[in-house]
Amino acid sequence: MGFFDNFTTDIGIDLGTCNTLIYVRGQGIVVDEPSVVAVEKGTGRVVAVGKEAKSMLWRTPGDIEAIRPLADGVISDSDSTEKMLKYFIRKVIPKHHLFKSIRMKIGIPSCITQVQQDAVMAAALKAGAKEVKLIEESLAAAIGAEIPIYEPAGHMVCDIGGGTTEVSVISLGGMVVTSSIRVGGNAFDESIIKYIRKEHNLVIGQQTAEKLKIEIGNAMAEKTADGDKIRKVEIKGNDAITGLPRRLEVDSIEVREALKEPVNKIVDEIKRVFQVTPPELAADIIERGIVMAGGGSMLKGLKDLIKEKTNVPVLLVEKPLESVARGAGEAFELFKAMSSSRSIYANLND
Repeated sequence: MGFFDNFTTDIGIDLGTCNTLIYVRGQGIVVDEPSVVAVEKGTGRVVAVGKEAKSMLWRTPGDIEAIRPLADGVISDSDSTEKMLKYFIRKVIPKHHLFKSIRMKIGIPSCITQVQQDAVMAAALKAGAKEVKLIEESLAAAIGAEIPIYEPAGHMVCDIGGGTTEVSVISLGGMVVTSSIRVGGNAFDESIIKYIRKEHNLVIGQQTAEKLKIEIGNAMAEKTADGDKIRKVEIKGNDAITGLPRRLEVDSIEVREALKEPVNKIVDEIKRVFQVTPPELAADIIERGIVMAGGGSMLKGLKDLIKEKTNVPVLLVEKPLESVARGAGEAFELFKAMSSSRSIYANLND
């Protein structure tokens, strides 16, 4: 560590549609909270951020509005995003340390436009960063999973976030092939909501759908000695016809059916990326496997389904939710080391 490193704080941020994670180099993950801001209407005064604000979603009085400032992996409300980032940064960096220069590296989906990239950078700079750099989420996830991305070998990473899924092939520290689709954990929830309404005439909210996804959501049947394992959960909602509250018991088979469409889109995207991957790198991936990260990758049976549909081994990183933020925070030093190594080889060729 150099002298000036004492005056610099490196921060990696996974600015997610559902959750924001912040990694501080040397400390680890210091923030893991919902990407929600509650503000007072008219004044714009922040009432709550993160977990407290999420508890207010769909439950606020008329003068308070709970906002998700990101949608499909991009900023939809710049002002709220800035306020959210400021809150989280001040929460993790004491005031007497704010004289330090804050460097941020933020994970972004590869599908966002230049205007959307500019919005992310502007929000981070206004939140207090002295230097902001962006990094593709799958590349950050690979670094966070400690994949040796600088090797001359192919690595495939599938990062399933709240708003997007990014599939990339990485070699020699760069993206050889990358593709991003607007399908993720939120799409899983929406599919469950639509299915329950269509099949049972019951209207449920996003939090109930998320509960179903986490508790009994699955992409493939769980096999036991006695056959498929079926799990059941009781939910509550409003009857779509009478409008009155009603209870309903839902099983894991129904939830699997509800999730078929978004799950198949992810599988199809992985297949499509393979079709445009150079054969040499595809051969490497067959040996090393597809690495999965992001909260959506934790859906039960998804890893096994992708393995079955592609005939390629699939590995789930140890901490799927943390990999993008961790990788973004470690990228500063990793790319610095890679740059130094290339400089040595360049000097040998002079």
